[in-house]
Amino acid sequence: MPAPERIPPGRVTTDPVALLTHGELTVRGQIREASNAVLYCTVSHEGAEAPCVYKPVAGERPLWDFPDGTLARREVAAYEVSRTTGWDLVPPTVLRDGPYGEGMCQLWIEDSGDEALLALVDGDEPEDGWKAVGRAQVDEDRTALLVHADDARLRRLAVLDAVINNGDRKGGHLLTAGGRLYGIDHGVTFNADDKLRTLLWGWAGEPLTGEAAEVLRGLKDALKEGAALAERLAALITAAETEALRARVAALLESGRHPEPSGEWPAIPWPPV
Repeated sequence: MPAPERIPPGRVTTDPVALLTHGELTVRGQIREASNAVLYCTVSHEGAEAPCVYKPVAGERPLWDFPDGTLARREVAAYEVSRTTGWDLVPPTVLRDGPYGEGMCQLWIEDSGDEALLALVDGDEPEDGWKAVGRAQVDEDRTALLVHADDARLRRLAVLDAVINNGDRKGGHLLTAGGRLYGIDHGVTFNADDKLRTLLWGWAGEPLTGEAAEVLRGLKDALKEGAALAERLAALITAAETEALRARVAALLESGRHPEPSGEWPAIPWPPV
């Protein structure tokens, strides 16, 4: 299959979820760098058209530590939680049938590439406006300090990742467009066991912002039995995973702080980008 051609966003409907759900999917190419099948598509409905990503379940590789459900459903679950926070850090994402069967379909975000969110710097302390993650091996004889921007949008994403138990927050999963930040690739989330691996450790141990605490209280209510979010998640992840999600939200509220690495497993995903 040829590499994907670049297609302008087009006239996106005011309801991108409806467009993704009901639109006709046309495959334009394959993103070959991905470990699972990722197809670049356009979706068209009632005169509106937009680029999107379609990840069919049939193209997923099994993971021993995620034996239940599918990566596609976890991606949709991550969007549902993000949407409930009001931060909208995950692009609109739906579960639907497509040319290769059931899969997730997500609005394509073209990264502007004009915002520096991660960097490798010399020295032992970050400059103002940056948070330290840790030392990184640059080559055989040199290490550098890995830092990320001290950015309110990233801080919100760090909270979201802690909530959904993201096991793979890499630098390449951060996109910016029109001044907004988006996180993508949420297939390895919601495990009932602690799997948090991220490059966004700069706030580890620091108090949560008042905004984050308010959002978490809202999530706690939204996850109660019978609540709308809980009902939507029941079709996407297991009951045990939903219960673990509730427990993580409660633990964050109780501690009032960003989580810290446990030291029991690698805290940073590999490769980090």
